[in-house]
Amino acid sequence: MIAEETFQRPVGELLRSWRERRRLSQLDLANQVEVSTRHVSFVETGRSKPSREMVLRLAEHLDVPLRDRNQLLLAGGYAPVYSEASLHSPVMLAIRETLRRLLKAHEPFPALVVDRWWNVVEANAGIALFTEDVAPELLAAPINALRLTLHPDGLAPRISNLAEVRVSVLSSLQRQVTGTADPDLQDLYDELRGYGADGERAELPVTAEVVVPMKLRRGDRELSLLTTIATFGTPLDVTVSELMIEQFFPADEATADYLKEL
Repeated sequence: MIAEETFQRPVGELLRSWRERRRLSQLDLANQVEVSTRHVSFVETGRSKPSREMVLRLAEHLDVPLRDRNQLLLAGGYAPVYSEASLHSPVMLAIRETLRRLLKAHEPFPALVVDRWWNVVEANAGIALFTEDVAPELLAAPINALRLTLHPDGLAPRISNLAEVRVSVLSSLQRQVTGTADPDLQDLYDELRGYGADGERAELPVTAEVVVPMKLRRGDRELSLLTTIATFGTPLDVTVSELMIEQFFPADEATADYLKEL
């Protein structure tokens, strides 16, 4: 969710924050948008009021998420242009059916759909692999996929390579926090980091692996899983733009055969 002070900040100040977050100079941004550096400076300092079209152009080149583009428009005195429909509304029927077909087709391997804050909104039957033997409170709606993974009462005790998985999850989440400036994601990051590894707060390394298999113990077996994340292309709705489809794949034949038997 957006911090309340966002509504009290002028559009120029918000745009400057996004530019600095993207590590662009005023000259860099001006060249991309094809305006003068002076114009960018005047917009950021409030000496010039940007048009609705200019706000959207700047937001596009700054890769601002759709939710935050609406906030930029509001700060500039314009109406939002991106809808934010509930996933359960009639207009989203085609999206829901598409997601459910994707999830069903992925069985018997686990797959789930999460929102911007990693709350599970849809899942297939394979997700039972992750929910068994976890604390009931972690399964209360909305289930948070990252909390379920790293919480000491969740999946963490069954993950053989917990330290690697933890670093990978935190690294990805940290990049998401940086990209969105979402305070709720920051709170989630702080919470997950506070769980620590083996009772300690392990520091993130300078570099971390991009793909780390999850080695999950189930009885006397160790399953090895890889994960991929997909999003909808060219979304025009805030809700759709924030959906992520996470699919788990067996990393070896033994895991594949075992999951198919289940």
